[in-house]
Amino acid sequence: MDSATSQQTAEALRYLQVKVPPLLHQPVIGIICGSGLKGLADVVLPEPRFEIPYADIPHFPQSTVHGHASKLLFGILELGALPVVLMVGRVHFYEGHSIQSITFPIRLMKRLGVDTIIVTNAAGGLNEDYGVGDLVVLNDHINLAGLAGIHPLRGPNADDFGVRFPALSDAYDLDLRRRAHHLWKELNRDAGSTRRLQEGTYAFVGGPSYETRAECRMLRSLGADVVGMSTVPEVIVARHCDMKVLAISLVTNKALLEAGPRGDNVHIQGSSRQYLREAIEKGKANHDEVLDAGEKAAREVQVRRRSFNQGVIS
Repeated sequence: MDSATSQQTAEALRYLQVKVPPLLHQPVIGIICGSGLKGLADVVLPEPRFEIPYADIPHFPQSTVHGHASKLLFGILELGALPVVLMVGRVHFYEGHSIQSITFPIRLMKRLGVDTIIVTNAAGGLNEDYGVGDLVVLNDHINLAGLAGIHPLRGPNADDFGVRFPALSDAYDLDLRRRAHHLWKELNRDAGSTRRLQEGTYAFVGGPSYETRAECRMLRSLGADVVGMSTVPEVIVARHCDMKVLAISLVTNKALLEAGPRGDNVHIQGSSRQYLREAIEKGKANHDEVLDAGEKAAREVQVRRRSFNQGVIS
């Protein structure tokens, strides 16, 4: 983060102040919709609302990923009358953007007036107790890339946003997590949803390839409950900007923790190629399945629209 980025966010802000209707100028909550979760926009923001493509906003990075729309959406929550802004489709480090560029939207949200960020993502489940469809409130993360120096705060500090050495031991706001658990119990008291709300640690990896079996076992041994290719850089920058953070992962696939079949196994030696292919591909991650799981979750939330709006962020 340097003075140039600070100037770029100021330019983007001036552009939005001209384009966005005055009623929606100062959102206090920012929401980032993860893979397959673009349907959350219809849940959170009824009409009227205002949307603008990323491509129209000066210096805003562009998403190239299937399943990710590319627009900012401004509106008012149905209950609470709180102005909010949604990123419908995020940008990722693996697309070729710099780690600083993918967090540009967070800086822009801060300039817009946002003080609370809700980050959603699709993630692989490393914890054996998690099932596909479970939601996980994040309480910590493992930033392997950051430990190796690929960090969104690397470079001269932007003093107008935050301090040089921000602490991250409190990155995930405890009060917001408490509210999330309380709301979940209220929503499911009579609804009988099969989804469960968990709480755990997220491991950030660069992608775009999904993790190997050995990598999944390593991450699990380090204490990670879910793994994904986003969220952590955004959370770090949000905390640098002194924003409160609530992050929720949707488990869209179970990570493969067991070792794959060995080529010297006696049962493998005489098997057909079809059997070998099925054996090694069993449980393999699939991006279309990830998107489908996200869309199903968004539809379920839409059924409970009013309660969703009223709960965590009211």
